[in-house]
Amino acid sequence: MSDLSFEQLLEESLKTIHTGEIVTGKVIDVKEDEIILNIGYKSDGIISKNEYSNDSGVNLTEAVKLGDEMEAKILKVNDGEGQVSLSYKRLAADRGNKRLEEAFENAEVLKAVVTQVLSGGLTVEVEGSRVFIPASLVSDTFERNLEKYNGQEIEFVITEFNPRKRRIIGNRKQLISAKKAAEKEALFARIEEGMTVTGKVKNITDFGAFIDLGGADGLLHVSEMSWGRIERPKNVFKVGQEVTAFIKEINGDKIALSMKFPGENPWEKAALKYTAGSIVTGKVARMTDFGAFVELEDGIDALLHVSQISRTRVEKPSDVLKIGQEIEAQVVDFNGEDKRISLSMKALEPAPVVERREAPKKEEEPMVVLEQPEAPTLAGMIQAAVEAAEEDK
Repeated sequence: MSDLSFEQLLEESLKTIHTGEIVTGKVIDVKEDEIILNIGYKSDGIISKNEYSNDSGVNLTEAVKLGDEMEAKILKVNDGEGQVSLSYKRLAADRGNKRLEEAFENAEVLKAVVTQVLSGGLTVEVEGSRVFIPASLVSDTFERNLEKYNGQEIEFVITEFNPRKRRIIGNRKQLISAKKAAEKEALFARIEEGMTVTGKVKNITDFGAFIDLGGADGLLHVSEMSWGRIERPKNVFKVGQEVTAFIKEINGDKIALSMKFPGENPWEKAALKYTAGSIVTGKVARMTDFGAFVELEDGIDALLHVSQISRTRVEKPSDVLKIGQEIEAQVVDFNGEDKRISLSMKALEPAPVVERREAPKKEEEPMVVLEQPEAPTLAGMIQAAVEAAEEDK
């Protein structure tokens, strides 16, 4: 018969464990701050809340149930109170690191949910291991607001793996750049000048809009947006808006777009609509010191010279006209070759009535007839001389 006591025999029958070893146990109790496992050892294993998850808000009573079977890593065989200290999250991290190492070596594309948004980047977890994606590697363009990625599942590759220094770096930019490069190559392989394409407005500037064609951007210059005149592209287009245009020119990797489709050129029928002498209506589009430009329809402007605004003298168009004002005028000249139309509002004004006033008739004055003296005779002259001599005496 053995000399060993029952306690000694029981202890020998139990397995031996070592720090760092992986053990499997059954949950025999769950508290708010710890999980107790029966690991087949003389002492139970304890998993504290901090060693279960990095998430401080986790509820252990909801995450784990009595009777669940769990694996854990031994941190200490005796935690000072006669119990075995275990870690669930470190076991997961070890396995996660192994998984990440394989992904790093094979350049594998991984998917994970963003668990934390920091000022310098994003944090994701892969099987318990943390991966940091710097802000500069989140996208191929500058991302001002990283918060939009919080809780989203994203794709990335591991471009740096050093678990000893706790430096595992993910890269999402690399995937985006590679995808765009492939899309760009495919796009240029199928497009040609004159082809009609559809894309979405990506960015708007004062000189035009950049249209995402799926692999490359095309520039829709402000002068190519319409047959009519467009002052500000932002008044016509919005980011994300879908537009249809045709490829005007391909120069290397630059694509010039146009929405001035040839079949829609309003000047092709202008000669029939705006013959000299016809009466037209239009809106004042812009003004200069020498006249106003009147929009007759999209793409066709006519000049109303300041001298043709009114029969009365007009110093400058803005004295009598306003932008957007609708006017009626007569076409006085049409030049289809130079795309010029001249208008006149003065021609529609009635000619002024000139009143003729006759000079008043003067009353006739009575004619006075003066009797002429008879011409003196020689005898009379002698007699007059004699009489004058006698008077002198």
